Amino acid sequence: MATPEIVIVGAGFGGIGMAIQLKRAGLDSFVVLEKDRDLGGTWRANGYPGCACDVPSHLYSYSFALNPDWSRMFSPREEIWEYLRSCVRTYGLQPHLRYGVRVVSMRWDDSAGRWRVETADGEVLTPRVLVSAIGALHVPNYPDVPGRDRFTGRQFHSSEWDSRYDLTGKRVAVIGTGASAVQFVPRIAEQVARMQVFQRTPAWIHPRPDAEITPDRRRLFRSAPLAMRAFRASIYLALELRGLGFAVSPRLMGPMEEMARRHLQRQVTDPELRSRLTPDYTIGCKRILLSSDYYPALTCPNVELVTNPITEITEHGILTRDGTSYDVDAIVYGTGFRVTSALLDQRIVGRAGLTLQDAWADGVTAYHGITVAGFPNLFMLLGPNTGLAHTSVVFMIETQVRHIMSCLQMLRRSGAEVVEVEAAAQRRFTAMLRRRLDRAVWSTGGCTSWYLDDQGVNRTLWPGFSFEYWARTRRARRSDYRLSRAA
Repeated sequence: MATPEIVIVGAGFGGIGMAIQLKRAGLDSFVVLEKDRDLGGTWRANGYPGCACDVPSHLYSYSFALNPDWSRMFSPREEIWEYLRSCVRTYGLQPHLRYGVRVVSMRWDDSAGRWRVETADGEVLTPRVLVSAIGALHVPNYPDVPGRDRFTGRQFHSSEWDSRYDLTGKRVAVIGTGASAVQFVPRIAEQVARMQVFQRTPAWIHPRPDAEITPDRRRLFRSAPLAMRAFRASIYLALELRGLGFAVSPRLMGPMEEMARRHLQRQVTDPELRSRLTPDYTIGCKRILLSSDYYPALTCPNVELVTNPITEITEHGILTRDGTSYDVDAIVYGTGFRVTSALLDQRIVGRAGLTLQDAWADGVTAYHGITVAGFPNLFMLLGPNTGLAHTSVVFMIETQVRHIMSCLQMLRRSGAEVVEVEAAAQRRFTAMLRRRLDRAVWSTGGCTSWYLDDQGVNRTLWPGFSFEYWARTRRARRSDYRLSRAA
């Protein structure tokens, strides 16, 4: 096939959403390159027991492709994965998707005004425009604990779940107590003979208001799409109100913390265990988790919460700082993902040999998280500081796609071939972010989280309401971009 004008890297929510909008705009010269054998991104990779979304289903979907048939308020992973497949079918994206294609290098050719995209099998594509939609939650983060390679039992990360390994009757250690662990711990607690859950820092947890969406409600949504939109809008507004403490002031987090404390008190009656599960930092500093069955799982007779720090992993288990040795058959790592460092792993070279790593030597940053000075015709989805702590990231993806489409329209209307953000515009945006993030709960709440890079700077989250981000990005400002012809 002829080289496409646009290459999208990644076939998760970002890549599929970008492809749909190109298709709707009548732009058919594009291809989506996916390193794995199927689409889905996070929802393909994470197959652990109990995997589900922690954003209500009707908001965790594209606004232009609402689904009336969600079975629950919080969708299980299989339904989300199928939803993405249905979007591909509906919008006829199959001919544009290429699976098992790993991109190893992306280099800007200034003389041609095109990108040179090289794949692992040696193929070279030369698109005019490159969209990175690799996502943020796909590179497992393993703890830096001595001896991990010595363990003779079975060990795996939650995002690389070994479904062939039967945990029934096994002695299992779970390291990590984040968003994935609070979902799979209650499921495997029912199977294992014994489980130790190793907690470094407790999380603030809210009850998960999950419920079946009744057949009558689904029939209503199918027959009355406006009712479904109104329901979605009500969810959006409720979650934006939750964001007050993030977007305005940490002092407004009090009611959320009180809700979490009451939830813990109701579900854990043992004062000693409750004390070990109570965080000592402001709620919101780390990700707020949703679960109504995690605390009860920790009170099961075959489950033990361990809070002594791990000093090493041995051939047969785990040793903690107090000298206790825990012999186990399997270790499951619920230790999350490498987020900021995953962005830095991309092999992207812009103007005059400028690598992304060099451009980000002082920290990962991008104009609105989408474009980077020195990298023409390159756009990122879910780039730096575009994550959210209170609502649906799919909303952010759609907003970013709209911004990219606006940049492509600028190119077409002007007759230019190259669009690049002005360095001054990127610096102004970065300075604004730093001012706001420095006083936000993630920096002042007294914790260390995966939101922060090695210098303690938040490179992950947007520090405001999602509608503010929409207002800032919905149309590309001509004064912030430089348009030109190819050299």
